[in-house]
Amino acid sequence: MMITALSSATIMMLLLISRASAFTKPIATSLHQIRHQSSQLFASTTTNISFDPSIDVREKATSTLVIGRHSTLKSLIEQQDSYVSLFGFRPHPDILSSMHESISGNQATSSHVIVPTVGPAIPRPPHRLTLCSLRNKVTRHNHPLSLHSMTDLVKSSVKGKGPVRILVCVEDIYPLGPIAGAISKAFPVFNRKTKSKKTDNAGEDGDNGEEEEEEERMIHVTFLDSKGRVVKNEVEINAAREAAEGVRLACRLVDTHPEELTSTAFAQECHDLFDEDDTVTIEEIVGEELKQKGYGGIYNVGKGATEPPRLVIMTYTPPKDVLTEEDEEQSAITLVGKGIVYDTGGLAIKSRVGMCGMKHDMGGAAGVLGGFAAAVRLRTPRKIRLMLCLAENAIGPESVRNDDIITQYSGKTVEINNSDAEGRLVLSDAVAHATQHFDDSDLVVDMATLTGAQLVSTGKTHAAILTNKEELEHTAVKAGLASGDLCYPLLYAPELLNKEFNSKVADMKNSVKDRSNAQCSCAGHFIESHIDSKYIERDGGWLHVDMAGPGTKAERGTGYGVGLVLSLVGAPGFSSRS
Repeated sequence: MMITALSSATIMMLLLISRASAFTKPIATSLHQIRHQSSQLFASTTTNISFDPSIDVREKATSTLVIGRHSTLKSLIEQQDSYVSLFGFRPHPDILSSMHESISGNQATSSHVIVPTVGPAIPRPPHRLTLCSLRNKVTRHNHPLSLHSMTDLVKSSVKGKGPVRILVCVEDIYPLGPIAGAISKAFPVFNRKTKSKKTDNAGEDGDNGEEEEEEERMIHVTFLDSKGRVVKNEVEINAAREAAEGVRLACRLVDTHPEELTSTAFAQECHDLFDEDDTVTIEEIVGEELKQKGYGGIYNVGKGATEPPRLVIMTYTPPKDVLTEEDEEQSAITLVGKGIVYDTGGLAIKSRVGMCGMKHDMGGAAGVLGGFAAAVRLRTPRKIRLMLCLAENAIGPESVRNDDIITQYSGKTVEINNSDAEGRLVLSDAVAHATQHFDDSDLVVDMATLTGAQLVSTGKTHAAILTNKEELEHTAVKAGLASGDLCYPLLYAPELLNKEFNSKVADMKNSVKDRSNAQCSCAGHFIESHIDSKYIERDGGWLHVDMAGPGTKAERGTGYGVGLVLSLVGAPGFSSRS
């Protein structure tokens, strides 16, 4: 008998195949049971964020962060009469001045000190006080407050336990919503570390071998205007609160591992969010029904997995009492999200290293869902639809093969030459559906962690955008700058690039022939080729957002997309000051 050594990739493929089954298999454990078990076994993140403008928490806080542009911080420090009202005690002015002088206005940096709490009626322990300085000036492709830097400063400056106050100098021009989203990114929600820290070596590294008690933590955010006064506008505060919740939702979903966040579980998340909201309706097309109705992209990508692929369609219809005559004339907007809950690459399997982190491949769906949820809560005066393409690109007996030819919802045939280029297949079905059936919509926005080439094209902080209309390109860039979800245009030239998909036996292939020929643009053009021609004839707009880079940072979801969506749909209080 001959014994042959198997490659690691082959072994992985065999293991994955052994797990696969038809997606009619009963689900052994319900989502509710999973969540209940998780709450018993794991330490959930207990950090809560509040945007209540009340200053009653001053006396309870153990630390305070003051964030703003370097020049704005100087003005605040000079207002010595306001120290007690801001901090709840009176730090010595020389301490604050020295801290300010030690940091620069040319970069994002911070300075902290432990100060005695002189001044309050009730004695308090020493207090950690931190000044976080943002750049006075930024370049034209960055948010004016450099929100990425704000997130990093907050994350690195919040230390220890106990309530924390964050005072943000928003001056009189910067909207609160994007800033709230940036701060919320510093406090991840998902956590599956066990509660118990019992070890055989009790006492080492400060661990006494006993189970640690989980302590709920409060982060209280207060916004200050140019004169150091607390901002109390309810519309703006509410926008900040909902934007932060949307970001934290998106981050949690991106961080959740695929054994827990299956396509079925993701769909249940949608129902949990909106089942009690009568402004939102939910429709699902699942499993074999996708095949029967012609959604060949979503069906074939997900048919090899244990859980069925599905297209979730949600429609938000604003209440009549929030609409003006001008609002009623607005066309609907359609959001589309790539929700590949795990991407093995399919039969064109990824490497061991390349596959790690592919739970993040549903970041586009998470971003548009978080934005949609926040827009609904804010009662945005515009009809919004959300389409989530949910599937696992798994390996199994039913997996789509390279060389297979599938028929998409557009009616076009696609020769599969790379099963790892699956995102464009699922998005094309949804975009085709939207442009064929939603006559009241004049804008379709799809968002996806689509290509590694995006990082080469526009980097790790800016998503790459592709659109059929120049004015929409400008609108998207402006929305990105306003929201902090930065984006930058790609080359738009379908007549030059579509040849990359030429096939001898089908209408097109799904992956480019020449990977050095603007492949990030090519991937977007593939999706565009499935837009219904009648939609183009009536001057419909299409915006593609590839956020593979900005969707994650340091192995955590960033919530990218929530702010961009809120800005594009015009959510009340998000992008403007009253």
